[in-house]
Amino acid sequence: MSSNASFSAGHSHLTASHASPSPAGPDGGLISISLFILSDVRLLCEGLSSCLARQECLRIAGHGDLATPPEQVVDSGAQVLLVDIATPQGLRQSAACRALAPALKVVAIAVAEAEQDILACAEAGVSGFVLREGSISDVVAAVHNAMRDELLCSPKVAAALFGRLALLSARTVTREPAAGVDTLTPREHEIIRFVGEGLSNKEIARALRIRNSTVKNHMHNVLSKLQIRRRGEISKHLHANGAAASAPSRIQTR
Repeated sequence: MSSNASFSAGHSHLTASHASPSPAGPDGGLISISLFILSDVRLLCEGLSSCLARQECLRIAGHGDLATPPEQVVDSGAQVLLVDIATPQGLRQSAACRALAPALKVVAIAVAEAEQDILACAEAGVSGFVLREGSISDVVAAVHNAMRDELLCSPKVAAALFGRLALLSARTVTREPAAGVDTLTPREHEIIRFVGEGLSNKEIARALRIRNSTVKNHMHNVLSKLQIRRRGEISKHLHANGAAASAPSRIQTR
């Protein structure tokens, strides 16, 4: 089934008439879209890399398994992340990458044809998806659609998405505003744990073996999510909302 075509009961491979046109620049030339591919299945990862590299409008910025540091994905300059979500780690990795680079588009591959999996992709901020029986043409089309901020789906999936949106809206009306702690990524939880221990940005970067600029980006995201202005207010904010700044995350992003 194609991720950018309507769902149907029978076969759903992308046909030539559904293929997305290659993006063109002001001078009429093709614009190259850079991709990074993540999958624990080496054959899938290298096979996709080889096939997509032959597409005139695509460029492979890198590929790796799901243990690849998010910083490596972001530093590659990729515009689109193709991530295998056959395991939960796929969505966790995509969330960690988007936390560092919000403009990064994520296209999930190997998605099961199940409402819960589609909704999980939507809630993770995925820009597009390709089902397990999808073709290379489906992947190419999903990449182009993601770059145009478009996602075509069946009436069934659209109804599920609207249903989830209505449920979330109802919950927002009836509960107190969230403290923002539950929106932090595993890496951000690590950052605030070190902040609670009094470490500077440089010391945190050294402890996590990441760049100082990356720590600054994480801190910016934390302050934004917690809706506070200064890092010195983090511990006070967390304790006021029943969370402990020193509690380490049990989910590893690396």
